Amino acid sequence: MTLRGKSTAFLRRRRASLLSRAASIDPQILRGSLIERYLRCGKPGCKCAHGPGHGPKYYLSVSYPDQRPQQDYVPQEFRKRVAQSLADYHKLKTLLEGICDVNRELLRRREEL
Repeated sequence: MTLRGKSTAFLRRRRASLLSRAASIDPQILRGSLIERYLRCGKPGCKCAHGPGHGPKYYLSVSYPDQRPQQDYVPQEFRKRVAQSLADYHKLKTLLEGICDVNRELLRRREEL
C-alpha cells in the first residue's frame, strides 16, 4: 500500500490498527523453518533400506548469521502448534514492516512519531 498520498490522520489510524493486530498475536512465536525428514536406520533387513525411510520426523531449523543452522526435533504432537507459531512469526514480521513504513512516512513529512 502506498502511503504518500494519505493524510496524517489516516497514517496514525493505520499504525494503531497494525499495533492492535500485532498485540493479538500469540506470543509463542518461533522463527525458522519446519523440516520434514525420512531417516534410514541402517539395518539391512529394515523396510527403510528400500523405501522412503522412517518418518516423517519433523525438525525446527533456525539459522543465525555466521553460524551453522541449528535443528531441534519436534515431536509429532507439537507439529501443528510449531507450524502455527512459525506462521505467527511471519504475520508479526509483516505487521512490523507496515508500522515501520507508516513511521518512515511520518518522518519524511517531519511529523511527530
